This record gives sequence, structure tokens and C-alpha cells, in this order.
Amino acid sequence: MKNESKSIMVMAVYAGEILLKNGAETYRVEDTITHICQSANHEYVEVFVTPTGIFVSIDQKGTSNGNMMTFIKRIKTRSINLEKVAQVNDLSRRFVAGALTVTEAMDELKTIEKSTGYPFWQKALVGGLSSALFSVLFGANVVEFVIAFMASVMVNNVTSNMDRASFPLFINHLAGGVTAAVVAVLASSLIPMVELDKVIVGGVIVLVPGVAVTNAIRDSIAGDLISGMAKGAEALIIATSIALGVGAVLKVWLMLLGGILA
Repeated sequence: MKNESKSIMVMAVYAGEILLKNGAETYRVEDTITHICQSANHEYVEVFVTPTGIFVSIDQKGTSNGNMMTFIKRIKTRSINLEKVAQVNDLSRRFVAGALTVTEAMDELKTIEKSTGYPFWQKALVGGLSSALFSVLFGANVVEFVIAFMASVMVNNVTSNMDRASFPLFINHLAGGVTAAVVAVLASSLIPMVELDKVIVGGVIVLVPGVAVTNAIRDSIAGDLISGMAKGAEALIIATSIALGVGAVLKVWLMLLGGILA
């Protein structure tokens, strides 16, 4: 019985880990772990989740405190992959309904975690188009649209490679801001009709932490104040790193041109 309880708790925490690493809200992670554990007749289930850790304690009704088990999982990396969030949600519902065993659920969770999703060229293409279209909202012409698309694709490539190399979040987005700004200033100096601001906006919009801001507000409203503040701080760090990357390139460019920015 104890081994079975341990297996279920490990599987539940693994599901929560995948959710948390891929942009799920705090309440969703807590609910998923709670429902999985309660479905195995663990009536005492306490789950506490922050953006950097998962804490779970379970026990069965009427048992002594010696049978209580606690699991702590440290979360070091986070990204946004809502497809994996949806897949884990579906898996948890099927497990609670009795359609999966613990072993089957663990195997499926491992498959979900290892999945790479869409190939890079598809993500770069769609991300580039959406970013370039965003620049149109600021009045970008056809040339600026094309350059913004190229800038966004390059930003995607740089940040993806740095993410795989496990660079810190701040450095990752700083490099993205630098990449977008370099493309913008080079295009502006070579093509007089190109305006910097429209290209830069189109290049960096793919880095803007929209999901982090949304989750920070959602968690704060739900009463998860620690998670809300942590995600808000994360969004602020990302925004600051993007601004520093763009600002540094523009400052250097102004100095090189003697204060004249084409």
C-alpha cells in the first residue's frame, strides 16, 4: 500500500512539474495534483506550489501520522508550451476516471515531456508572421514588414539556441533584444525608408511575457500571492532585459554615428 501511494504521488508531482515548466497557472497545478491523489483514496492531500517548487503531502483517512508522505520538487526552468499543458490536463482527467494505470500514466507523461512539438521552422515562420503583422499596427510599410519578419525569425533562432544551452532567463531575452535592435539599425542605415521603431517592435514582440503577466494577475486574484508576485517579478525581469538589449545597441549606434541615427 505504501509503495502504491508513493508511485501515485510521484506520478502526480511529475504531472504538476510538466504543467509548471510549461506555463500553467498555480491553481491548475495544485488542482491536478490534488485530484490525482484523491482519486487513489488519499483523503488528506495538501499541495503548495510556487513558480520554483512543488510541495505535496498525502495521507489516508484513519491512518497514523507515520504513514504520511511528503514530496518536494525543485523547478529550475520554465517556458511556454500550452500544448503540453493541454495534454497533461487530458491525461489527469483520464487517470481520475480510471482509464489509466499509474505505470501507463507515467509512460505517457514521459512521452509528453520529451515531445518537441512543432518543428523550429514552423514556429519561426508563424512567430515571424505574427510579429511582423503586429508591426503593421504601428504603421509599418511593406519593407518594414519584411524586415520585422526577418528580425523576429532571427530572435527566435537566437533565444531558442540559448534556451537549449540553459542560459539564464535575463541573458536569453537580453540577447533577443540585441538581435532585434541590430537588425533594425542595420536595415535603417541601408534603407532610408525604414523606421527603427516599427522594426524593433516587430522583432521583440515575440519575447514579450504576455502569459507571465496574465498568470501573475490570475494567481494574485486567486489569492496565490507568492506565485503572483514571483511571476510578476519574472515578467518585469524579462521586460527589463529586452529594453536593456535594445537600448544598449541604440546607444552604441548613436555613439558610432556621432549622435545621428538614420
